[in-house]
Amino acid sequence: MKYSGIIRIGFKLLVNDKAKFTALLIGITFSVFLMVQMTSMFAGILNRAYSTVTNIGADLWIMDPAVNTASSSIPLPDYLLDAVLSMDGVTYAAPLYIGGAQLRLENGIFQSVVVVGLDDTSLFGRPELEQGNILDIYADNSFIAVNDAEFYKLNNPKVGTVFELNDHRGVIVGIAKVASNGLNGIPTLYTTYSRAIEYIPSPRFTISYVLAQAKSPAALVSIKKKVADLGYIALSKDEFNQRIADYYTYKTGIGTNILMMTAIAFLVGLSISGQTFYTFVIENVDKFGALKAIGAKSRELIVMILFMASFTCITGYGLGIGLVTLMITLAKWNMPNYASTITFMNLESAFGMVILIAGISSYFGIRKVLMIEPFDIFRG
Repeated sequence: MKYSGIIRIGFKLLVNDKAKFTALLIGITFSVFLMVQMTSMFAGILNRAYSTVTNIGADLWIMDPAVNTASSSIPLPDYLLDAVLSMDGVTYAAPLYIGGAQLRLENGIFQSVVVVGLDDTSLFGRPELEQGNILDIYADNSFIAVNDAEFYKLNNPKVGTVFELNDHRGVIVGIAKVASNGLNGIPTLYTTYSRAIEYIPSPRFTISYVLAQAKSPAALVSIKKKVADLGYIALSKDEFNQRIADYYTYKTGIGTNILMMTAIAFLVGLSISGQTFYTFVIENVDKFGALKAIGAKSRELIVMILFMASFTCITGYGLGIGLVTLMITLAKWNMPNYASTITFMNLESAFGMVILIAGISSYFGIRKVLMIEPFDIFRG
């Protein structure tokens, strides 16, 4: 390798100064830790905010234009379902009810729940069952409980557990599992659409969403236009998820606060690494001058400085990722409802910031090294 010798010298210079090398690693490690932790928390929040859309799995969601999140539905008139069913290009359409309720458990404690009412005919959006039979949902007073992080709030019910909902008797006939937990820390129950609107007081309109399936991707455009002509909007699963993400990012304080914390973590890492690396160059200026005196070219010294900064930052990046992964794993073991998810975007963003830190730190070191005159070193 052309620069292997100068890189080896740079490595020895770096690691032999244990105090400075350790300070650099600690600064980068905790900077990466904070950046990835903050962005992972936000990714976890969004993942749970998508939970209803993810768990139901419909390709097309028809709703009121004012809806921002799946949990803040605005009731739709019954004629909209008939209108969607009659549209060319629609394979099927089904109503979905989502509402809140108060249960009175067997021990007398009241507990808030989210009730999801599935289309009586198709049960479209039904969850996968761990216990029980999905057809039991048609029996009197039947509900299916979701075994997620909030399941314990229902006193870990079993098949046959009885509760009371608005003076109606309810029975757990199945235990389900879903792909994603909810965001608001409230247990979820599934039942039929007709039972949901019977048991829970509702306004004149009762449909929360109309779920539809297009015959082909080409039909989506015409379906969306016809729905828009009726005064409503039709969103694909990805579009609805993006709408939810935009709401939490720009219309609440969550996105802004996390962005500020991530920026602060970046500035902390930059200030610590930049100052420490510059101090390291100053303290070793005689060694760089000696290298110049024996024939090291400027580009070789630049390569050495870039290697030293990059090696430190990438090592700190790896340590920071390992530390945040360990923390999130331990947190989820002890707190099942802990919302934090490391995504490739989190890792890529943190890596880009680390490379930027390495570049800025290198810049000041390179400027100082290129200004060194060997004569002044030996004269001193």
